[in-house]
Amino acid sequence: MSDYHAHIYYDENTYDLASKLCDEVGERFAVPVGYKHKQPVGPHPMWSCQVTLTPETFDTVIPWLMLNRKGLTVFIHASTGDDLKDHTEHTMWMGSIEPLNLDIFK
Repeated sequence: MSDYHAHIYYDENTYDLASKLCDEVGERFAVPVGYKHKQPVGPHPMWSCQVTLTPETFDTVIPWLMLNRKGLTVFIHASTGDDLKDHTEHTMWMGSIEPLNLDIFK
């Protein structure tokens, strides 16, 4: 496995809060932060921003997100190359568990 993705979910009302959180994660931990989508993308049912973590950064970023997510939902998954399993079996959630659009993997 090469890395993990932490997807921070938000909507129009929480965009500013999520944007600041994504920026802070990137600056504090020097990890790649993706585009701040203002529409659902891929299997994600909400607007989201992807943070990419290595096995080395996972251990520090995930506990920090747990304490600093300010009520936002965070979906975390491994990136093994099996997209369906990575989004169904190799997962963790902080906050509400949202239904993913898994049809894109079939």
